[in-house]
Amino acid sequence: MPIKKTEIEKGQGGWAIWEVGEMESELAFRAQEECPSDIINESKRLEWLAGRNLLRYLAEAMGEAYMGVHKDEYGKPFLRESSFHVSLSHSYPFVAAQISINHPVGIDLEQPKEKLLHIAPRVLSPTELQDAGNNLTKHCVYWCAKEALYKIDGKKGLHFSNQLNIAPFELQEAGGLTGTISRFEKQMVHLAYVVDKEFVLVYTKKN
Repeated sequence: MPIKKTEIEKGQGGWAIWEVGEMESELAFRAQEECPSDIINESKRLEWLAGRNLLRYLAEAMGEAYMGVHKDEYGKPFLRESSFHVSLSHSYPFVAAQISINHPVGIDLEQPKEKLLHIAPRVLSPTELQDAGNNLTKHCVYWCAKEALYKIDGKKGLHFSNQLNIAPFELQEAGGLTGTISRFEKQMVHLAYVVDKEFVLVYTKKN
């Protein structure tokens, strides 16, 4: 199984990253699922199947039978016939997933690209923009962290620059982040990040 990285805590949850290197037929066989026919792009089909493989792997690691995935009205994924919380992220050829027994989770994986610097003024608050400066990797951590918060909330309509916020931080190879979701009231969320040579990963951290 091409698991690139994984972190699992029995009885709590965990996350894993898959690096796609298989043919679609092999991924479908492993997942015991077929990719929907309305997904045309080849990379997207591979991501979809790798994501199902990851969720099966994580569910079974938690002692939970994997019965497939369904999405709610907002597009948030859930395991069928399970109360576990899950989250998915794709940035071909990498796919990331997180699972938790007790609380909503959000995970996001991105490959640092220059476009993040161009969209930053629309996504980051003035404080976050100043903290990120011209550091592309730090911009990527901020972006992933906000995506993770958005997934934890699980509903649409949040404004990234003023309702999803990350406290300034010192960039390292790995570290912790403090985020805030401001919808009707402020919700503080603890996140963790990992900077790999090929991608940045941010995921929900147990308090």
